[in-house]
Amino acid sequence: MTDAVKPSRPTVSVVIPVKDDDTELRRCLRALALQTRLPDEIVVVDNGSTDSSAEVARALGARVVRCDEPGIPAASSCGYDVATGDYILRLDADCLPSHTWVATMTGALRARPEVAAFTGGARFIDGPRRLRRPLAALYLGAYALVTASALGHLPLFGSNLAFRASAWRDVREAVHRHDPEMHDDLDLAFHLGDRHRIRYLRRAAMGISMRPFGDRTGFRRRVRRGYHTVTAHWPEDFPPVRWQKLAMRRGLHLLRVPTPRSRAR
Repeated sequence: MTDAVKPSRPTVSVVIPVKDDDTELRRCLRALALQTRLPDEIVVVDNGSTDSSAEVARALGARVVRCDEPGIPAASSCGYDVATGDYILRLDADCLPSHTWVATMTGALRARPEVAAFTGGARFIDGPRRLRRPLAALYLGAYALVTASALGHLPLFGSNLAFRASAWRDVREAVHRHDPEMHDDLDLAFHLGDRHRIRYLRRAAMGISMRPFGDRTGFRRRVRRGYHTVTAHWPEDFPPVRWQKLAMRRGLHLLRVPTPRSRAR
């Protein structure tokens, strides 16, 4: 009798795009070093930093990849391309993941093979203490409400995101990586959600900075990029057209899935 072959543990890559954020990146990398399930690699994509972001990343054991093309879409895509893991986890340099974040994300992907991507929420870790919880709920709730109506399904939140490398390879040629004004995680949601399942993972705890919302210019830039991302997918993904297309694909999928009765025959 031979022993049963145990399935190998999926490998995990964490991708962090960064530009001139060395202090926050150091904090983020130290939090990743304390994970209950350590990632197999951390890829820091240096998007033309003029500070010590790259040096900080190397000193703390990350793999540094240079991306000179400006914009988060190019930097994120570059990181996903070079990642070697079966699962790709994404967060930003100013994020602070809980110590179980990697384990929670990878466990969910392993337990739900039919799901291509999991996305989580976040809490603010700076700014006025009394406003952190309500502002985070308002910001993330508004983002989900507005973008879900355009997508026809859940959006992705780039500060708390995990997906299969195979799903990325399926859509990598379709994403708008060369447009620096694109909202990269919303763009990815358009393409992943067109072919794969996206689910929300409540247990994936993540802290984020309130800095991007501290000035009107930054907030307006985010809104403008969101609008640009949505309209860039028209007319093929104009909401009623996209909803109908997704409904038809889901219907065909249900027809292909055998029912318990059909399995018993």
